[in-house]
Order: sequence, then structure tokens, then C-alpha cells
Amino acid sequence: MKLPFLRGTIGFFLCAMGWIGWAAVCAQAPAEVHTAPMVERYGKPYVMVTINGRGPFRFVIDTGTGGDALVTPELASQLGLTTVGQATLSDPSGQGGKKVRILQIDSLNLAGVEFSNIRAVEHTFYAESGQAQGLLGFTLFKNYLLTLDFPGRQVTLATGSLKPDGEKTVLPFRLQAGVPVARLKVDGLEPVEAQLDSGGGGLVLPEQLAARLKYDVAPVAFAQGQSICTRFEIKAARLGSDVKLGHYTFTHPVIEIHPAFPLVNFGSPPMQMFAITFDQKSLLVRFKASQRRFTLNAPPSPPRMTNAPPKQPQQADLVPVG
Repeated sequence: MKLPFLRGTIGFFLCAMGWIGWAAVCAQAPAEVHTAPMVERYGKPYVMVTINGRGPFRFVIDTGTGGDALVTPELASQLGLTTVGQATLSDPSGQGGKKVRILQIDSLNLAGVEFSNIRAVEHTFYAESGQAQGLLGFTLFKNYLLTLDFPGRQVTLATGSLKPDGEKTVLPFRLQAGVPVARLKVDGLEPVEAQLDSGGGGLVLPEQLAARLKYDVAPVAFAQGQSICTRFEIKAARLGSDVKLGHYTFTHPVIEIHPAFPLVNFGSPPMQMFAITFDQKSLLVRFKASQRRFTLNAPPSPPRMTNAPPKQPQQADLVPVG
């Protein structure tokens, strides 16, 4: 997920205050496969959902959010959602934190699948491609095979399971605070952990790893980033080596360097090369593509938000990092 400037990585880590944990999501027994259109903007997957029988509303699917859902204050007011608790939002930097309301959603429908008894956090959400009313987090889909088919522009929810294939296209992952973390190789080094973040921007390396690498184009200041709790300078560079994910290769990709977060972030730009299927029960993820080698370049110009709200002064409570 991204907030203003939104090329900083965001994974939400939720520590409940007074009310701990999120209620399990219950879904009606689905047919074997449910599909819905998926609109891609700046690589991020947007879908239409209904909430408590109303809508549709535009949400982004963010696998980098370790919770079920987020809704904007405006949508919460429009729907009259009830407060059931309080949580603290933070990011992978482990610095700062913001208290937010936890709201009750009785039902949410996506692609004909109805999810019940959802706990959603309330927070402002700005989407690069225009107005969106919230996001769907990774844990919402724990009982399904979730496929984000970026080339085919559709999302699929299905029953079943993935099978290992020797880590060619199907990779194991672990969950860190509800966010999938797999392994990839950079510059032929030992595998490193990477968050799989459909709401994130770019292929992002932490400073400590970036300092060990060689570059075709040296790192330069690129933008100012902002997460839920921190603000930081983002650098961009072109690697002098490859990044490997299973049997796929990104040849000398353009990467971003963040001082705020400790893990590699495999965000929406590299994700859009694939149809990606997540199996949370088996802790496996499959990457399917028509080719095995890719080029990942910098955007032709810095991204900008459309329909953006008037520019606000930088939030005083954000922790500067780097």
C-alpha cells in the first residue's frame, strides 16, 4: 500500500490496543473458481467490491498488508461502520506507530465470493491512479488460492493447492505479521528474504544489502518516500548484476534503495510480469510467465497522483529515517 509520495514500501503490522487480533474471516463455500476484472495502474491491482450489500467500491489488493482490510474515513462514514476496537499501525522499520479505529464489516463480496465478519482498520488512503476507498490485505484470502494475473488483468479465487516443483516456478514463503516473505538471489549472493508486496513500488533493496553490490549506474537520490510512520530519501540505481527468482531472471534491473526497511521488497512493477498464485495453507507461491528473462527499467518520469488532494504540509509525527 502507498500513502502520499507512494513509492515507499508499506507493510502494515497490527498490534491491537485493548482488543487483540483480528477475527477469522469466514467465507461462503465458493464454486471451484471465481474471477473478476482487475485494473492495473502503476502496476498495482485494483478491483471492485461490495460492502454490506452496497457499492461497488474501488479497492486495491495489497499483499504487503498483513491484515484483512483498510477503509478510508469517508467510506466508513458513508457506510456507518461500527467501531469494535483500536489498533496501532506501524511499518517494517519498527519506528513510530499510529492508533486507528478497528471497524466491523459484516460482509464483503469480491468476484462472487462473500467474506463475513471482517475487522477493517480505518486510515486515509491515497491511490496513485485516482480515488480508491480502501484495500484488501493478504490475510483476507487465507482460505483460497489467490491469483493476481497481471498480464491477463484478472483476479481469481479458487479452491485447491499448489505443488512444489523444485523451486522453479513454485517457491515456499513464510508469513511475517501476515505478509508473504520468499527468497531470491541478488548478484549471485546467498538467497535473501523479500516481501511480496503488490501494493509496493519497485524492486527495493535495504541500504545494508545495497552497499555490498556493484552498479552499472550508481545510486542517486530519486524521490522522497513516506510510509505510515516514517519518511525517508529514496535512491535509484541500475545493478551491475542479475536478480533471480526461481528460474526467472531480471537482467541488471533498476532498483530502489530505502534506508527505512530491513528486507528486500518485491513490489508491483516486477510483479506485473507474472500471474502469481498464493496458497497460504501450503505456504507456496507460483510465478507464471511467458518468458524467463525480464528487463526492469525506471519509469520515464516520476509517478504522480491523479485526482490528488491539495498538497498538505509534511506530517510532523513521521519519524525521519536515513
